[in-house]
Amino acid sequence: MNSMRYAGLLGLAVVGALALSSCAANESAPAAADSTASAGPTLSGTLNGAGSSAQGAAQEAWIAAFQTANPDVTINYDPTGSGAGRETFIGGGSDWAGSDSSLNDDELAGEFAGCKPGSSAIDLPTYISPIAVIFNIDGVKDLNLDAATIAGIFKGTITTWNDPAIAALNEGATLPSTAITAVHRSDDSGTTKNFTDYLNKVAPEVWDAKAADAFPYQTGEGAQGTSGVVDAVTNGTGTIGYADASKAGDLGVAKVKVGDEFVKYTAEAAAAVVNDSPLVEGRDANDIAVSLDRLTTDPTHYPLVLVSYSIVCQEYADADQAALVKAYVGYITSEEGQQEAAKSAGAAPLSSELASKVADALATVK
Repeated sequence: MNSMRYAGLLGLAVVGALALSSCAANESAPAAADSTASAGPTLSGTLNGAGSSAQGAAQEAWIAAFQTANPDVTINYDPTGSGAGRETFIGGGSDWAGSDSSLNDDELAGEFAGCKPGSSAIDLPTYISPIAVIFNIDGVKDLNLDAATIAGIFKGTITTWNDPAIAALNEGATLPSTAITAVHRSDDSGTTKNFTDYLNKVAPEVWDAKAADAFPYQTGEGAQGTSGVVDAVTNGTGTIGYADASKAGDLGVAKVKVGDEFVKYTAEAAAAVVNDSPLVEGRDANDIAVSLDRLTTDPTHYPLVLVSYSIVCQEYADADQAALVKAYVGYITSEEGQQEAAKSAGAAPLSSELASKVADALATVK
């Protein structure tokens, strides 16, 4: 399928609005005459989105299918990272944002340039994925880690792979004395916010920084975007990083301690922890921000997970754009769209209950 291409920036208040180039439909995508990807023969126009790089592979597949079913629609998605995507949407430079963290209270209290004056934005869960702790250590294929040890590695207090804290979790393994290079996101990232939220909740005695889009410590090596982290880990020696699990490739992936067991990530385990987590309190009824249960001790759950959102206006200034947003986000959060993301990106499909909540909230967008 064609790659998504960034075309430039237009100066707008708050942030530069993206003028994104067309992402053409994949000619090999199956026809979808009776598909939920099709919103009717009269649907036309251009829809611009930006944000989460974790959603990148899924967005490519979704766009290809939707444009095949709706040939008069052009959809562009620029995977600039969650923080940049939210800024672009807030400034009116995109019609929706993909973000691996929900809008914060300060963002919700502000203005959204593309929304009707007086209208706010809402968070709609779109993409669920485990965050993989990826590593590249000569001679090591399997690695067990707990939250406190991961925190020490990325905070810079554990500096070699044969450190006693790591050895205690990997009894019988031969660990080299190689120095650890911990790679983190250099850009504002929802993946980082989810990663740091997990460490702060589960190992607060080590990770004393609150969850944030920006990596909080001046340690390790920074890399731009999901692909940058994966490349740095792949091309380094004694490296470790964190990334959307769909991008782990052939790298080693650590098992994470949950309760008394070390758990390998799976889509099912990621979906389970989301399904059993409450919504963030105090939000609008149509804002479906999830408060993830990081402290679970259930080994069928994988708590190092991200929920990536589509952030949309509750009411758009342009009714035509509202119709396009509803059609496209309706497709990607439908059963068909979720199965496409599972196939193309290894995502965990929304549960039927959560998908129903999203559909109800989306129906109120205008």
